[in-house]
Amino acid sequence: INVAHPEFFQAADKMMTEVPLADWKTYLRWQLVTAAADALSSKFETENFNFFGKTLQGRKEQYPVWRRCVAATDGALGEALGQVYVARAFTPDSKARMQTMINNLIAAFRERVQTRDWMSDATRKEALAKLAAFQQKIGYPDKWIDYTALDMSRDSYVQNALRAGAFAVRRDLDKIGKPLDRQEWGMTPPTVNAYNNWLQNEIVFPAGILQAPFFNAEADDAINYGAIGAVIGHEITHGFDDQGAKFDLQGNLKNWWTEVDLKNFEARSDCVVKQFDAFEAEPGLNLKGKLVSGESIADLGGLQVAYQAYLKSLEGKPRPAAIDNFTPEQRFFLGWAQVWSAKYTPEAARRQTTDDTHPLSRFRVNGPLSNMPEFASAFQCKVGDPMVRAEKERCQVW
Repeated sequence: INVAHPEFFQAADKMMTEVPLADWKTYLRWQLVTAAADALSSKFETENFNFFGKTLQGRKEQYPVWRRCVAATDGALGEALGQVYVARAFTPDSKARMQTMINNLIAAFRERVQTRDWMSDATRKEALAKLAAFQQKIGYPDKWIDYTALDMSRDSYVQNALRAGAFAVRRDLDKIGKPLDRQEWGMTPPTVNAYNNWLQNEIVFPAGILQAPFFNAEADDAINYGAIGAVIGHEITHGFDDQGAKFDLQGNLKNWWTEVDLKNFEARSDCVVKQFDAFEAEPGLNLKGKLVSGESIADLGGLQVAYQAYLKSLEGKPRPAAIDNFTPEQRFFLGWAQVWSAKYTPEAARRQTTDDTHPLSRFRVNGPLSNMPEFASAFQCKVGDPMVRAEKERCQVW
């Protein structure tokens, strides 16, 4: 068992005897009400939004009821909802195209590992073995969760929410003492996200992210490689970022690096940390490079691998024509940029900068692209332009 923060449990154990029982009751009562606030009457829901929505995020109004209901259903019955979603929105052709792109991205990453001059053959062998062992999950699970033991009724919305929570806890408790189910998913099919699970050495892409703008079946390959292709590369690279690199091909927390290679890797990672330390999110507030280093290493590696895979996909084919006066190379980078097009309130920007491992969206674009000569070449950027870093200042991990 890997305990990530033993200090927390040491402090909590001490509090069990030092904090009065009455205080614990008040604290736990507050936790229960806060957790259930969205499912309680409007006064609870409004006060909950006033703090978590308005104060912390600067939002002016609640999401519409239909959107909140969809989110609640996804949280309680995600794989039941997922079956309906997949039937409507995820075709076998989309899954096949996604599989092809993943294979191409893994091949490109393999080539990059084989050509890194800062890595010894011993570490390279371990890295290639881990890459070859990646498990891939696309769209939806092969086996769906059985919800027949979960009682849902129209009598009480909050009771439905509480029963759904209890159902999820029981499912987890039932796993104790049983073999690990490697087919289980950590996200629901409608989720617009993806992940790399270091403990199982797997990359997972729910059907929800395999829609525009991340994946567009009607778009050309340049756009898709720059969008979902770079996301695939991002998740692959997570297996070799500042945290993923600590786990081996079987998901064990194990050092598989030589001492010299690890120092080289850390020095290259530190380059990314320093770059992101310098970005100003809001007046007087800079990003925390160490906090966002894993995501930023994965963005940079993902883009470089995706670009390499895209160019390789063009070999032996006629050069694609420009579309809307944008070259294929330019469209690749536009695919990445439009994925992260977003607008933040100052409050939301400050909150994310303070405690989120993901950088603000604009830095997920400008940060890695400023390290890529391929971007500068595609848009004819010159030395001295804001998006062009001097060669000695560029970061490259993978």
